Amino acid sequence: MPAMLPVPADAVPRLTGVMGSSLASLTGGGNAFGLPAASGAVVVLVDGLGAANLQARAGHARFLSSRMAKRDVIRTVLPSTTAAALASLTTGRLPGEHGLVGYRALDEANDRLVNQLSGWDAAMVPETWQRCETVFERASAEGVETFAIGAARYADSGFTRAVLRGAEYRAAASLGDRFAAALDLLRGGDQRLVYLYVPELDQASHAHGWESDRWLGLLEQLDGEIASFEQRMPRTAGMLVTADHGVVDVPAHRHVFVDSDPALVDGVRHLGGEPRFLSVYLEPELGPGERAAALERWGAAEGHRAWVLSRDEAIEAGVYGTVADEVRPRIGDILVAARAGIAYYDSREANRQAEAMIGQHGSLTDEETRVPLIRGGAFRRD
Repeated sequence: MPAMLPVPADAVPRLTGVMGSSLASLTGGGNAFGLPAASGAVVVLVDGLGAANLQARAGHARFLSSRMAKRDVIRTVLPSTTAAALASLTTGRLPGEHGLVGYRALDEANDRLVNQLSGWDAAMVPETWQRCETVFERASAEGVETFAIGAARYADSGFTRAVLRGAEYRAAASLGDRFAAALDLLRGGDQRLVYLYVPELDQASHAHGWESDRWLGLLEQLDGEIASFEQRMPRTAGMLVTADHGVVDVPAHRHVFVDSDPALVDGVRHLGGEPRFLSVYLEPELGPGERAAALERWGAAEGHRAWVLSRDEAIEAGVYGTVADEVRPRIGDILVAARAGIAYYDSREANRQAEAMIGQHGSLTDEETRVPLIRGGAFRRD
């Protein structure tokens, strides 16, 4: 097993505890983050706002950065990508249990890679592919109203059905509209759990990089919206601001094309995952010796700048948490997680649009896995 694999210990505060703790604040139960009782709770998920990203631009997000002490940083899941992380946020389970183990994963029954964000179809039913009860479903059983606020284009998506089932979806276009909708919900009744999704920073980082002026301007706008929202929300309601992953910028000259080395792609049937966390699926007929040789080749070629490990090693190390039998084939035979500032691609891909992305995430580095957990309203620390 690769040395120094950075898998968080079980006791480390994780993204998986955020929604359940928020629900417990409404129902009177104990919770992982020690949140006090509240009349309502809103969880703001800022896609792509890592703790390191926020700390590096603290002067442009004075409200958020002033609230984020060292103890207000938690860990997201592995791989550090949206599909896996949001499913873990809303179920309270790690990817090995809920089944969304990356961006592109193997659908073994149909011998294909499936996009976990947008590739849902009749052969990948959201209600069964994502295996776990959501916190929203649990809340409804406890008499708590739940709502999810996001863009209209996500309202009926397969991913929404997979990870937000049980919540009433409220569509709102702009940042301001979404926070206004959350405020109306908090003011409209007690014991309401509200999830608010902010995709703009992640989208800007992919297109322009998180160090771009575009990303910085959106951060400033978000900071102002959250500060204003806290001032207007009911005093007895609580707010948590967190993220699914951080972002690193990877310029084009740092792209690594794995097909340039024929030995690496020899015996590979599918290349899934994401550019900073590859899931390498080998031909099913390969024997144990051939599989071991493939792992050795990948380790020799990329071990100086990536963690390279087998599926069994990853599961043993706890990368995915407890892994259900039906989820196991979705994980690559070989996993390649970038340590250096690189991204992996295959120039034989029919669709090469991903190569235009600057901001990247998915791997196990601190920059990608450390995310804020900022408290506001009734949840604010004294």
